[in-house]
Amino acid sequence: MRETVQIPPISLIQRFAWAYAAVLFVVTLLGYIPGLSDAEGFTFGIFKLDIVDDALHLGSALWAAGAAWHSTRAAAFYFKAFGAIYFFDGVLGFFLGQGYLDGGIFTQGVTPIDWGTKFAANLPHLLLGGAAMYIGFVLSRKFTDHA
Repeated sequence: MRETVQIPPISLIQRFAWAYAAVLFVVTLLGYIPGLSDAEGFTFGIFKLDIVDDALHLGSALWAAGAAWHSTRAAAFYFKAFGAIYFFDGVLGFFLGQGYLDGGIFTQGVTPIDWGTKFAANLPHLLLGGAAMYIGFVLSRKFTDHA
């Protein structure tokens, strides 16, 4: 007689973490897709992604995937921590022209960039970080008492 293995259902929070892993993995690959970067290396003409950015995005993708695979609680923690880290980086980049995740604020200091470019360049971190904090701090409470 065959024994059946019960696979626990995956929660909505874990599904969101898998989605974040996929998005961040795609972001890692953007600079390597022909036609998406200009001659100066700006992806979509806005983002200057380098090997440090790629490593951060890939690390964030792997962190999301590991959390999604492990448990709802791990995924909720991921969203709380990742969200706060990325959102604050976006706020800093918006006001000072450089964020801290890639070390820009430390190596280049406050950078005078027009407000439109600052907004466009930091919007992904503000949106991803803000949504992640909502998922981690608000939505996850509906799925576990331990998140």
